[in-house]
Amino acid sequence: MSLGPEPGPKPRLGYTVSRIHRAASRRGDAQSLAALERNTDARAYVIGGEMVVLRKTAAGLDPLFTPAAARGLANGTDIAQDIDCDIAFLGLHEGAARFAVPLDGDTIETLKADERFTVVDLRSIAVRGLVEEEHLAPLAEGKALLNWHARHRFCSNCATATTFVEGGWRRDCASCKTQHFPRTDPVAIMLAVAGNRCLLGRSHRFQPGMWSCLAGFIEPGETIEDAVRREIHEEAGIACGRVRYFASQPWPFPASLMIGCHAQALSHDITIDRTELDDARWFEREEVALMLGRQHPDGFSAPHPVAIAYHIIRAWVEDGIEFR
Repeated sequence: MSLGPEPGPKPRLGYTVSRIHRAASRRGDAQSLAALERNTDARAYVIGGEMVVLRKTAAGLDPLFTPAAARGLANGTDIAQDIDCDIAFLGLHEGAARFAVPLDGDTIETLKADERFTVVDLRSIAVRGLVEEEHLAPLAEGKALLNWHARHRFCSNCATATTFVEGGWRRDCASCKTQHFPRTDPVAIMLAVAGNRCLLGRSHRFQPGMWSCLAGFIEPGETIEDAVRREIHEEAGIACGRVRYFASQPWPFPASLMIGCHAQALSHDITIDRTELDDARWFEREEVALMLGRQHPDGFSAPHPVAIAYHIIRAWVEDGIEFR
């Protein structure tokens, strides 16, 4: 039986196609990192909060700068060598170093008016395909890492200012000697299914007509499976049994790991938590296929393919995932 319009070739999951070798063994050697930065093939991404700076070139938009140029932008100058700023080491691309350089809000606002650059948020870069796909994963890495530094400049143990070390992969407190490491927040994102139906919800912040998977942060001391069951029950009142892992996705907004799952629905009556969801309802498989193809008669749609929710939903529609 036909499920409706063919949504086309399966796109790659956003922020997951990385050609960066993280080269963790190089992070602790400051001299080695400095030498890598001085190499002529070294490049840096320039990131300020949610925004990324892209160079306008004859071939299109380029997210890569020489480290010297990136340092210059961070300090409000033209290209300049050896200007001090925190520069995070992301790893090696075919042997060439890749870094991420942070900008403050005032500098970002200034660069928005500079005709040499396009300043745009990372989500729009991915959705609009503004750069080659290979840049999305290192941009996500850099954005998440720099966001962590911006929020952890002081020791949570004694409140002393901490120091940027290990190429940006640690902050040290000189007072109490505590070492602080970047963190990723695990999030369960899941599709509850019952035969030919699946449960989709709407967040209050969604654009009109868009429906997606339910999601929530995994709590301390909780398994992925228990988080899936708890979140579905809390948000929609549906009890679930078995849980199947699907895939994961780094989600740099600000620094999460989306853990995608399908769950076996054991009940059917929905009770919506209106503080979490604007709405939730069951959809037939054929109707969801129309949503994926953006041909639903009521204008309903699924998330953009850059998000793991799209892939979780599409896998259920096309692969017939069931719990028996």
